[in-house]
Amino acid sequence: MKDLTPDPNRPLNVSRRGFMTGTAALVLSVSLPTRNARAQGEAAPVDAYLTLKTDGTATLQSPFIEGGQGVFSALAQIVGEELDLDPAQIAVECAPPGDAYKTIDGARFTGGSLSIRSSYTLMRTLGASARAMLVQAAAENWGLDASEVTTEPGHVLHEDSGKRAGYGDFAEAAMDMPVPTDVSLRDPADFRWIRQPLPRFDVRSKSTGQAKYSIDVDVDGLLNAAVRHAPRLGLTPVSVNNLDDIEAMRGVHSVHMLDGAVAVVADKFWQARRAVEAAKIAWEAGDSNYPMPADFSSTGFHEVLRAEAGPGVEVEAEGDAPQALANAETVIEADYDAPFLVHGQLEPPSTTARFNEDGTLDLWLPNQAPEMFQGAAAGAAGIPAENIRIHSQLLGGFFGRHFLYAGASPFPQAIELARATGRPVKVLWTREEEFLRDANRPMAVARFRGAVDANGPSALTIEAVGEGPVGRWFGAPPGQDGSAHEGLSGKPYAIDNRRVGHVFVQNPAMIGFWRSVGHSMNDFFYEAFLDELADAAGRDPFEMRRGLLEGSDRHRRLLEAVADLSGGWQGAAFDAEDGSRRARGVAMASPFGSETATIAEVSLDGGAVRVHQVWVAIDPGQIVNPAVIEAQVQSAVALGVSQTLVEELVYENGEPQARNFDLYPVLRPDQMPEVHVRIVESGATMGGIGEPGLPGVAPAIVNAVANLTGQRVRSLPMSKHDFG
Repeated sequence: MKDLTPDPNRPLNVSRRGFMTGTAALVLSVSLPTRNARAQGEAAPVDAYLTLKTDGTATLQSPFIEGGQGVFSALAQIVGEELDLDPAQIAVECAPPGDAYKTIDGARFTGGSLSIRSSYTLMRTLGASARAMLVQAAAENWGLDASEVTTEPGHVLHEDSGKRAGYGDFAEAAMDMPVPTDVSLRDPADFRWIRQPLPRFDVRSKSTGQAKYSIDVDVDGLLNAAVRHAPRLGLTPVSVNNLDDIEAMRGVHSVHMLDGAVAVVADKFWQARRAVEAAKIAWEAGDSNYPMPADFSSTGFHEVLRAEAGPGVEVEAEGDAPQALANAETVIEADYDAPFLVHGQLEPPSTTARFNEDGTLDLWLPNQAPEMFQGAAAGAAGIPAENIRIHSQLLGGFFGRHFLYAGASPFPQAIELARATGRPVKVLWTREEEFLRDANRPMAVARFRGAVDANGPSALTIEAVGEGPVGRWFGAPPGQDGSAHEGLSGKPYAIDNRRVGHVFVQNPAMIGFWRSVGHSMNDFFYEAFLDELADAAGRDPFEMRRGLLEGSDRHRRLLEAVADLSGGWQGAAFDAEDGSRRARGVAMASPFGSETATIAEVSLDGGAVRVHQVWVAIDPGQIVNPAVIEAQVQSAVALGVSQTLVEELVYENGEPQARNFDLYPVLRPDQMPEVHVRIVESGATMGGIGEPGLPGVAPAIVNAVANLTGQRVRSLPMSKHDFG
């Protein structure tokens, strides 16, 4: 891979005429009003960079990072729509760190299914502004009023005279045009590319092995490093007892004692790995902000969560749930729980660090928040943040893995080793080290009490017990940490008396964001208990949900859409054509601004649950690319089925017991169900896409299993339950 160091003279915040690529080109740095929370709601200038080249192609600097979710293709589709340029002619690159790209309430990150919905209007305005400047440049050149000039893809034209020219012909002249302050956006009825299932531009390079990731980075003089971490957080190395033997191994450059790890630097990675795995390391207690107790276990922590008293900080309340429960004739209670999960992304973490003669530092690494990593790297390197260049790489899967978690990224190790050796160093964690230092989805418990009458639920109280990653990493206090209770709060059902509380219990393990975050488990808790309420009330769970949604046409239509997609709701178990006995379950979720309704069809195969079909109706409000939406839902269903059936990370003695996929099973290809997706574009505010397909999967499967067997599952994964 070529050296990716950018031109050090390239400014990060260019003016309209401030940057030339070497050939004449329009470089648009448009000041666009956007909401900035840190500015207390005042409009703040945000620069977005669009370079239109003399060959008629364009390059867009993306605030977001491509990790397989298709964001680069979608951004080109949006900008191309308003610019009137074929999206295939727009190259998209990840923008470097800079305040200009903090487009999400004054912050910048790729996650939360926020990329497109947070930048949709911004990117449309950027494309429309560039188009207006090109039109103005052509009009002045042709001696016309701008209102007489129009465009077709990649060209400006004057119909009466037949004048026609490519965008590239006016790229330079457009630089002299004032940036419009108020441009009109296309009527959606006239969209040419938005709403079309355009193919993603990155599929060919990824499927042919041409795409480059952090693991592929190479620079002149590079050394490679492998590490062995302490078996649990809080320990640090004291000595390598066979140091002479390790240093004498082929290719070894040096051995280093790091914070909580030993590293071997060598000419090649495999040399480094063989050496560090042969090291006889003595460990002792060290300093750590998050030391793992030596007696910590998943089983023990589950009991801690179950024992913690409620009712917790009130998150949501309607009516008088405690009094309604006290007066009810039929009250049922249940505790639900979900385990720790690893991210299991395909590419393990790596970082390449290089100190330069001018005192700057280059870092190549996977990340979901460049500015956050730049700030943390400045602290690790002891140099100003502006002297650090972050080269954000394509993500080989992420699901929340590449946010900034203490001790969960190799970049501080790479910085330390590059400084110690005086050469560029790439640190690559093996799968085993990744399992040891992942920031896992937290274990959580939810306690339910519900009252029913003949119509269904009349009262409901919920206590979410545990700690969410928003509280851990961004300081949200209990009750305000949505990642701890989302999926339990904010449900659309009209239950007159309800209360949701958050009982905070600090998690000793390192926790992080996982795909769909709190929704990944909380919607399982809620929707499964809702079926228990239906059973108690003698109601069909589908019909009861439809009744509870009488006040929301959007949700009711979505529920009916998924039933229609599945060929009609079937409330009773039935015999399939292959002779298996099957049943279906239903669930709904409201994650990340979108709405979903899910139906799953299951049978039992040798005492294990087999999922045959999953139907998902999703309403994201507005859409950009239906093919990307369908692909995202399919992948979310795959992960949802995997966590429902088999995934669980177990701790004993403060250590994760799985260090690779041999002890941490994930969904096998032969376990993947058929997935059917229907997109319902309601016209509501645009919601997210990457995560909403997941939360409804687990409860739909669990409810189907209960329908089939009468056995109610309140703890995942299914593989630990006996259905024989």
